[in-house]
Amino acid sequence: MLIKITGNFEANLEAIDAFWEECQFPQGYDQLLDELELTIIPNLERFPLIGRPFISLQPDSVESMHLQDKLRKKLAQMGRDNDIRQYLTENYLVLYAIINNVIYLLSIKHNKQLSFDFTHLWTDRM
Repeated sequence: MLIKITGNFEANLEAIDAFWEECQFPQGYDQLLDELELTIIPNLERFPLIGRPFISLQPDSVESMHLQDKLRKKLAQMGRDNDIRQYLTENYLVLYAIINNVIYLLSIKHNKQLSFDFTHLWTDRM
């Protein structure tokens, strides 16, 4: 299967690079690029349905429910074999779409980017 990288995915890669620079561990970004090249992309090419279906996730708000319905309708208009899935690795979450036998890498986040930094949220007044 052909794999294409979206502009949003590229922007996410830049954010991850900045994240690793801020952590003073630039090798983390190089490790991600290796993981993409040697594991993630080959796995998606060989097993495109390896990721968990994104549409089947339970929405946690009314807004999410409406957006999910719109997305479901849009995918249905495009054909029955189109799907959006999420691929989890030890450190990353990759969101990808399968549309007309092409895999589009939509988004990637490091699991530490998904968490809150509570040290900056707490104040002495609490």
